[in-house]
Amino acid sequence: MYSVNVPVPGRVRRLADDLYPEVVGFETVREDHSCLLKRLGDADHVAQLQHRAHRALEGAPAVEAEITGIDYFEDPPLGSAPVVYLAVESPGLEQIHVDLTDTFEPVEGLEGPDYVPHVTVARGGDVETAKRLAAREIEPVRWTVSELEFWDGTYELPVSRVSLPS
Repeated sequence: MYSVNVPVPGRVRRLADDLYPEVVGFETVREDHSCLLKRLGDADHVAQLQHRAHRALEGAPAVEAEITGIDYFEDPPLGSAPVVYLAVESPGLEQIHVDLTDTFEPVEGLEGPDYVPHVTVARGGDVETAKRLAAREIEPVRWTVSELEFWDGTYELPVSRVSLPS
């Protein structure tokens, strides 16, 4: 599965890492952190998929983003529950997501109007732990998103970047 992801700054990764002692008992704890912007699907011709994504992002400006708190999905449409995440507020990223759905079909129940920008911390744990974490106050983290990553989910690494002009 290929996707377009938003790289997050070190301050966001540190915030997620600080939650590790609370989520260590979860099924999956993320070690690498980013914000999934749009799933693109699988492709026989990766270069063509990548080219379509780059074309869809042409002219997209740099946008502001902010981690506003900790939250959770109690019953996510895919995978184990709950999903503990850092909530991302960014009208600019939401608009880029909408623009990408004009080129790439949205995944039902996850994208389009159902899209929630977030940075996953852990999944498949105790709901009470998720609720306790969501009640925790955090210092907001603001940053400018000046590039996006074309992500290869098979190898779990970025294969290219797209700059967003200021």
